[in-house]
Amino acid sequence: MEKEYIFKSNAKAYIKILDDKIIITKKGLLNAINQGLKGEKTIFIKNISAIQVKKNGLTTGYLQFSLIGGGESKGGVTAAVKDENTILFNNKKEYNQALEIKEYIENLISVGEHHISQEKSIPEQLKEYKELADIGIITKEEFDLKKKELLNL
Repeated sequence: MEKEYIFKSNAKAYIKILDDKIIITKKGLLNAINQGLKGEKTIFIKNISAIQVKKNGLTTGYLQFSLIGGGESKGGVTAAVKDENTILFNNKKEYNQALEIKEYIENLISVGEHHISQEKSIPEQLKEYKELADIGIITKEEFDLKKKELLNL
């Protein structure tokens, strides 16, 4: 599914979310002054380690993506202005958009992690269930049932 968001209240930014990536496009004079003319930025969802939303109020609000192995800015709004992984906003509508984006991407990450865990081999899954039975988290009967299910017996 594809989702698109527009942030206009501060520096213009467009966010397009696809199944596996986010594409950020920044436009306008303010972005050119603060970050230069960089074009589109693609962030693969599997590389996102955190998402921060700071509500606007006395200062500008922002939506910031932290990447695995990345060095996101930690200097608040002042540093966020120059961070290419940060979108700025100044109104409630865009704050709500930022919250929606955060929740949507966190759900995509969660589903992706669940999908990876489902890709384990049958012996790996059996070993995990056996360990759960050995320490008493599941009963022997539950283990035997799961074993039959996995082995199609």
